[in-house]
Amino acid sequence: MEVELELKKTVDQNATIYYEKAKKAKKKLKGALATVETFEKKLINAKKEHANKLEKIDAEHNKVKRKLYWFEKFRWFITSTGFLVIGGRDATTNEVIIKKHTENEDLVFHTDMAGSPFFVIKKKSNPNKEIDQQTLLEVGDATCSFSRAWKNGIGTSSVFYVKPNQVTKEANTGEYLTKGAFMIRGKTNYIDNNANLAIGLIKKNTTIMDIDFSGMIMCAPKNSIIHNCEEIFVEIKEGGTKASDIAKTVRKEFSNASPSIDDVVRILPSGGSDIVKRRKRKYELNK
Repeated sequence: MEVELELKKTVDQNATIYYEKAKKAKKKLKGALATVETFEKKLINAKKEHANKLEKIDAEHNKVKRKLYWFEKFRWFITSTGFLVIGGRDATTNEVIIKKHTENEDLVFHTDMAGSPFFVIKKKSNPNKEIDQQTLLEVGDATCSFSRAWKNGIGTSSVFYVKPNQVTKEANTGEYLTKGAFMIRGKTNYIDNNANLAIGLIKKNTTIMDIDFSGMIMCAPKNSIIHNCEEIFVEIKEGGTKASDIAKTVRKEFSNASPSIDDVVRILPSGGSDIVKRRKRKYELNK
């Protein structure tokens, strides 16, 4: 460090000059530190205020929630082939789906794993089309993904489908069926499956059973999302991130549509998830 000295002054006089300069610098430093502390407090308060505003916006958004359609009480999605599929969230909704929302031409999906949801392809949602292999594969994937296989980190599960008349509440002699549980009679048809899910916003002018699905947020096997949703979608996998945190990230991705946190959480699978990546829709689709 270089120190300038005035040759015409004594050592004591030079020392006095630097002592005074040091006192002034110390005062300035004290003031600067106080200013920094003040601005740090203002920044913390600004962040809190911003967070409170976002919470108020979400609260106001939730106050004016649209009326839910009947199928939104359940798991649901639209296959790439245009069928509406509904699935149970728990024992109660499993019971309701089988008893009240399953018709003769539908197909019922389930797994051999305890606590599995029932999924049902609603044939009348696309009455002029046969339920083909691609439809079966996508519903098989959904049944696996929304079962305990996802929560347990299992990539596949034994998924089968049957006709509605094979599903009954009549238990075998000496047995008792709890709420949401049913007996399956006759032949079961097992289908290949793979746990995979993505989230997207349904394209405009998507109408099924006189219901306009445009702009609704949907969680489904990736191929269903690619066919039915807007260009950008979010792919997820089994993981350790809480549903609420996933929902916040997804909400930012679709900020133009502004789905509520509750809307996103409702469609996510049980258990933790992680976001794989934000993707663009590609046109090399499964046929």
